[in-house]
Amino acid sequence: MSATQQHPDLTPLKPSFTPSPSSSTEEPPSVSFTIKVLSLAEHIEGGYYAVTHVNPTTIPSPYPQSPLSQQTIDLVGGLPPDFDPKFRRLSTTIYYYLTPNRPLGSFHRNRSRIIHTLHRGRGRYVLIHPDGRIESFVVGPNIDKGEKLQWVVEGGSWKASFLLPDVDGETSSDGLLISETVVPGFEYADHEFLSRERLAEILPEEKAKALEWLVKH
Repeated sequence: MSATQQHPDLTPLKPSFTPSPSSSTEEPPSVSFTIKVLSLAEHIEGGYYAVTHVNPTTIPSPYPQSPLSQQTIDLVGGLPPDFDPKFRRLSTTIYYYLTPNRPLGSFHRNRSRIIHTLHRGRGRYVLIHPDGRIESFVVGPNIDKGEKLQWVVEGGSWKASFLLPDVDGETSSDGLLISETVVPGFEYADHEFLSRERLAEILPEEKAKALEWLVKH
């Protein structure tokens, strides 16, 4: 499979790393070091994250005032007490880190646009656009092979990602570390996981089955 495909053959899509059944499983030393130094915490989508910047400027929210998914709100224990659905931060930025023990970012979507920037490592992204078009591409340092250093996911597109080995044909990775800048700024009220039932509704059966392993619930 090439680094970027608009209508990919989904049969080769398979995980390179198996998620650990326990959060207490130790990551490789270099990965544990990164998690500690960057003060990363487990993310509900998979992987780890840390908020690095919250723009103090607020704008009127362009979105409905009701949350996109009550399931997400329940998973995070409710909305922040100071959250006002009539407003959004201008932007927010996080580190996001996929690791050998937490190698999968499950299918989800956000209302806002997200700009991604690579720091290190390699991974594959799979997008399902609102029109049903599937896009798949590799992010990594090998620009001669078409790997991406920056990529944008528009609001409303379903997104999943999974870790790849640092070198093609090998089996090890120090993790995929990126930054995500969300515009307007991220709120869990604007987040929704893709369910298997919804996946079956938006894709033909064969394609839905090929992507089921990227669904959280």
